[in-house]
Amino acid sequence: MPQAPTGRGALAAGGLAATFASACCLGPLVLVAAGLSGAWIGNLTRLEPFRPVFIGAALVAMFFAYRRIDRPANECGSGEVCALPGTRRIYKIIFWIVAGLIVIAVGFPYVLPLFY
Repeated sequence: MPQAPTGRGALAAGGLAATFASACCLGPLVLVAAGLSGAWIGNLTRLEPFRPVFIGAALVAMFFAYRRIDRPANECGSGEVCALPGTRRIYKIIFWIVAGLIVIAVGFPYVLPLFY
């Protein structure tokens, strides 16, 4: 019996896309703040042209995750993952953490000049 989609895949895709979207700008700052350095950090700026694509992918994935996570529990069959309140709560928490990552990825290049 196939399981109903829970939004887990869309949530993971959104988190991964948000991470890649912030790799060009936020990545070097985090690495330097963590004590890692080297000339290779400058190569992360090559990801800048792909930033809008990653942000778009993250937003699309989050849309599909939102549709799956915030649907009413009575639409889920008994015994399905989406009918369990604990699982629904964990998915909602992860959803908002990933949404925060996307906001950071979108807004960080505008705040970045304040740090340098």
